[in-house]
Amino acid sequence: MTIPSRAQQKINLHPNKNLRVGGVNKIAEAPYMEYFSPAKGATARDVTILICPGGAYTALADQHEGIDVAKYYNSFGFHAFVLRYRLNVSDQSGARFPDQYNDVTTAIRIIKSRAQQWNINPEKVGILGFSAGGHLASMATTMHLKENKDAKDILEQFNSRPAFSILVYPVITLSDPFAHQYSREMLLGKNPEPLMIDSLSTQNRVDKQTPPVFLIHSRDDKAVPLDNSLLFHEALRKFDIPAELHIYNHGGHGYGMAPKDEMLNTWPLLTVKWLEQLGYKASK
Repeated sequence: MTIPSRAQQKINLHPNKNLRVGGVNKIAEAPYMEYFSPAKGATARDVTILICPGGAYTALADQHEGIDVAKYYNSFGFHAFVLRYRLNVSDQSGARFPDQYNDVTTAIRIIKSRAQQWNINPEKVGILGFSAGGHLASMATTMHLKENKDAKDILEQFNSRPAFSILVYPVITLSDPFAHQYSREMLLGKNPEPLMIDSLSTQNRVDKQTPPVFLIHSRDDKAVPLDNSLLFHEALRKFDIPAELHIYNHGGHGYGMAPKDEMLNTWPLLTVKWLEQLGYKASK
C-alpha cells in the first residue's frame, strides 16, 4: 500500500493570537494541526481522525504517536490530522488547562467548518489520543461545546463532539492512586483544587451524549495504570455507550503502534474493523 510521505497542509489553530506550543522542547510554533490525506490507491472515506500525541502535557511524541499513526489510517482511506497543542514546563511558566482543551475543541470545529474543502463528512470526525493526549482526547469526548447556528464566528456554528473516540493507554483519572501525577501537574499546576481534579477526571464526565469509544491498555503499564481505562470503560457501561476495551498482557507504556511486536501491533487494525462495524466503511 502507498503511504504519503508528509503532511499536505498545516493549519494554525488561533491565527489572530500570539501563542506558542512551548513545553520542555520549547517549541516556538503556534498551536497547529497537520492534515494528512488518504493514500493514493486507497479507497477514500469521508471519515476523519484527529490524533493527539502523548507527552505528559509537556512534550509531544508526534512521530510514533502522531505522524506514523496518521499515515497508517491514510492507508485505509481515512483522513487524518495530527494536533500540536499547547504544553507546560516544570516551573509552570507554560500553558495549563483550559488552553489544551481550547486547542483540541478548536481543532475539531475547524475540521467540521472546512469539511467541504477536504471532502469529508462533518458528522464523521473522530478523535484518537495516546497517554496524556488520551486524556485530552477524553476531555473532547466527554466535554462538548454546543453549536450556535446564529454565531458570527463560524467555528461556534459547529459543536465540538467527536463521532467516535480511540484512547490508547490513556490518562483518565487525575485522582490518586491511579493518576499519572506529572501529567496532572502539567495540566493543572502543582497544587490543583480537589474540585478541578475531580471535574477533569473524565470518567466522571461520561453521559448519554458520549460517543462510542475504543480503549487499548497493557496490564503491565507502570506509568499510567490499567485502572484508568477500566474506570472509563465502567463509566461507559453504566450509560450503555458502545465501547470496546482491549487489554494486552505486556507492552508497558508509550509503544505507539508497536510495529515490532506481533501481539501489540494488532490494535490499529482492530480499530479499523471497529470503525467499519460502526458504519464508517469505504464507499464502493
